[in-house]
Amino acid sequence: MISGGQRRQMRYNATMRVTLISTYELGRQPFGLASPAAWLRRAGAEVVCLDTAVQALDRAAIVGATMLGLYVPMHTATRLVAAMLPELRTLAPAALIVCYGLYAPLNAELLQAQGADACVGGEFEAELVALYEQAVARSTDDRPPSTVHRPPSTVLDRLAFIPPDRSGLPGLASYAQLITPDGPRTVGYTEASRGCKHTCRHCPIVPVYGGRFRVVPRAVVLEDVRRQVAAGAQHITFGDPDFLNGPGHAMAIVRALHAEFPALTYDVTVKVEHLLRHAELLPELKATGCALVTSAIEALDEGILERFDKRHSVADVARAAELLRAAGLALNATFVAFTPWTSRAVYKAFLTQIAELGLVESVSPVQYAIRLLLPAGSLLLELPDLGEFVGPFDAASLAHPWQHPDPAMDALQRAVMALAQGSATRSETRAQFFQRLLALAEEQIGLAKPVPLVHLLPRPPIPYLSEPWYC
Repeated sequence: MISGGQRRQMRYNATMRVTLISTYELGRQPFGLASPAAWLRRAGAEVVCLDTAVQALDRAAIVGATMLGLYVPMHTATRLVAAMLPELRTLAPAALIVCYGLYAPLNAELLQAQGADACVGGEFEAELVALYEQAVARSTDDRPPSTVHRPPSTVLDRLAFIPPDRSGLPGLASYAQLITPDGPRTVGYTEASRGCKHTCRHCPIVPVYGGRFRVVPRAVVLEDVRRQVAAGAQHITFGDPDFLNGPGHAMAIVRALHAEFPALTYDVTVKVEHLLRHAELLPELKATGCALVTSAIEALDEGILERFDKRHSVADVARAAELLRAAGLALNATFVAFTPWTSRAVYKAFLTQIAELGLVESVSPVQYAIRLLLPAGSLLLELPDLGEFVGPFDAASLAHPWQHPDPAMDALQRAVMALAQGSATRSETRAQFFQRLLALAEEQIGLAKPVPLVHLLPRPPIPYLSEPWYC
């Protein structure tokens, strides 16, 4: 007959299963599963990875799990996880359920009300291992792992990173591609740093990292890319909030990658401020395979840029666009097109400036429709002139709702979003979409002056990622 102590020892020696779940990561194979999977497997866990953005939820992988880890790096993913949590709790009533990622500590109250036991933000890998080890210890003592409770935490410790383990994830062909004039390219994804030096008020990174960033060692990044190239990657997206936060670190990585994989291309995200400060690096980015630079321009209105604390001006945007063109680098410009301060005149000027700056081909249709999101902890809530537009936090939308003082602008935003959503089905060029947008704006709010059509003439398309969403 097996004693209780022997039974506990057998359970302790057995491999405990951790199921990691990603619901959405911008059309990428989730780094937020691959990195903790490597850490947890090293700690002895059996790890199952599920990406419900491209595969059905495998309920058999939930039942009987010791721990469930749900990755919440952004707003859309967090809403999907919040909706999923009650079912997960029903399927695995004893499991320790941990939400981790940028949005976890900021939305801990809601996520825990929905069934999560712990919420971890920032540098989460080591903390997930610690929680797993506590869950195993509880299990060996005949206590449910779900009895492990931790207050919401943000961890900014400097970690000794190891290469992500992508085994068990859907193949790269399941994810977004880079669309180029020469045909699509299979895209991999990695991160050379996390967090950001800057404190833009509208950015969800700031409440968690507070102006700090953490680098991933060069050898780890190179090994991660090496494995993805072996799995078929022809292009790599660097997911760093700003690739040039640490320019020496970043450039050493792309130089090494280009030396090892001369045909590999990549894309990065860089602030306008850094494009100007490090202009001498742009030709080398091009020479080492950079195909696309995303920059969060956000607005072409000085007042809105000041409120966002973007630290660049409209003139800076024009200069950055010129520098990128001179270096032969394509620009992917992102915007928060609708804010409480976006009047009819501001939106009209925005469209005119897009054309005058030659940015029509650089802007995805959805970017003309993005509405300001005010998540929990947003620094914008500290602005005195925002309070009159904003309501209390709404758990269903995970944001503070706001209404524009001019109802026509809210109506225009909805109409532009509908137009953008239909753009893909029409298989139109960005210039063709822009002409439709001008007609819509003329109909709904009138245009102050004709947009210069010279910028709408056919041009060679720029490379772009087939997943355009950024929230």
